Amino acid sequence: MAEPSNILLYVTDPEASARLYATLLDREPVEASPTFVLFALPSGLALSLWARSGVVPAPTQAGGGGEIGFRVHGAARVDALHDAWRAKGAEIVLAPTDLDFGRSFVAVDPDGHRLRVYARTEDQ
Repeated sequence: MAEPSNILLYVTDPEASARLYATLLDREPVEASPTFVLFALPSGLALSLWARSGVVPAPTQAGGGGEIGFRVHGAARVDALHDAWRAKGAEIVLAPTDLDFGRSFVAVDPDGHRLRVYARTEDQ
């Protein structure tokens, strides 16, 4: 069976988005061009940023219709990452909040893709 291996986001400006992701992820892309950027993540998953104008077939929706989740262990880690991401210039749309499943905050990238950092209740 094929396993998911790459999260691919359609973005307006891959180079600008790459600067934000490099800062938030504390890593440089392994591949970068004006239309495509690829980050290799420690989990083995890849995160790609593709210029929306070159995607075939053309996408019908803009960002914000889903989220990338970053699970961490403990509410204190959620709060610490919130402070770090905010200091790095991330746009925060939900400050650290206790929800049904645990503690979470949400940032967005320049195209409106949501980045949720969370710790499940059982991780706390």
